[in-house]
Amino acid sequence: MSRPDVPRTLVVTNDFPPRVGGVQQYVSNLVDRLPSDRVAVLAPNWPGWRAHDAALASPVHRWPASFLWPTRDLGRRVRSLIREHRADVVLFGHGFPLPLLGPSLATDGTPYVVLTHGAEVWMAQAPGFAAAFAWACSGASEVTAITKYTARLIRPAMRDGRLPTLLPPAVDGTRFTPGVDGTAVRERHGLGDRPVILCASRLVPRKGQDVLIEGLELVRRFVQDAVLLLVGDGPSRGKLEEAARAAPSGAVIFAGEIPDRSLPAYYAACDVFAMPCRSRWGGMEVEGFGMVYLEAAAVAKPVVAGRSGGSDEALQDEVTGLLVESEEPKAVALVIARLLQDRELAGRMGAAGRARVEQGFTWDQRAAQLAEILRRAAS
Repeated sequence: MSRPDVPRTLVVTNDFPPRVGGVQQYVSNLVDRLPSDRVAVLAPNWPGWRAHDAALASPVHRWPASFLWPTRDLGRRVRSLIREHRADVVLFGHGFPLPLLGPSLATDGTPYVVLTHGAEVWMAQAPGFAAAFAWACSGASEVTAITKYTARLIRPAMRDGRLPTLLPPAVDGTRFTPGVDGTAVRERHGLGDRPVILCASRLVPRKGQDVLIEGLELVRRFVQDAVLLLVGDGPSRGKLEEAARAAPSGAVIFAGEIPDRSLPAYYAACDVFAMPCRSRWGGMEVEGFGMVYLEAAAVAKPVVAGRSGGSDEALQDEVTGLLVESEEPKAVALVIARLLQDRELAGRMGAAGRARVEQGFTWDQRAAQLAEILRRAAS
């Protein structure tokens, strides 16, 4: 794989594997595709980091705590690593709080770039946070956004009102492919040949797993043996398990948190991927994009997405999947049932999703874009 030329870069981030999450995968996939001799990483301590870091080509420095705060001690460590790796630019993996170190780095002569995701949307609007976020970005050479939606909402915090640079998520099309075999997953969970609805995400209210459980009874009126497979863990698990007790035995399966390497097979095992995400707290908490929609599409599966934040940019409605107002379980259920019943439509949408990923949503493309951003900053 050809890697883009980049200035020497120090990545400072709270979001990095082996911790599981979409932002962690976003940052990791970009770092993995930059030249290993030009990039170093500073990240928190997380269980399993030794084995993880040993397999990486780029040097990774671990802070003793499980979260990095922009303290004086951390600032000194960042400056020490800038000198050690002769870094030309610092890349912050999230919009807050670590970029609070940025303005002083820029004053000292080290430019910095800030990656943003979904959480920055409420930060840019919440009193107190908005001023701190604006200060963090005030000295940045460039700030990125994952969707046009998030870019528009965080724009007021940008210096001179400039629009953030678009850098959407992507997917590894060599891992997530239509050729992945999901047989072992079906056997592991006793799915047989039943129609499977998959949702892979943290179990939190915004992701809409409760809506899937509530709507499953209606789905099964049209598709009798349909089963809902939930991948992931989180604070809502107890409530979701309680809600699932009303469903027929075996109709809702909790797979728990699984290793990232196993994800492609789970997508391959499903017939429809659905995550009816929704906006909460008056639009302060939204879905920034939804990398899982791309992963499912790369495995040629049709997707059902809730309309929230930038989720409508993760698919093409009526082409690669279907957008739905996720506050209404009946609407979600009818859309899912439609795809389970119409295999021709589902296959057509899956194929269109795979083609869209290949054309514009690969990590190699994103790494090339990031390399250009870093070159601009360093120059």
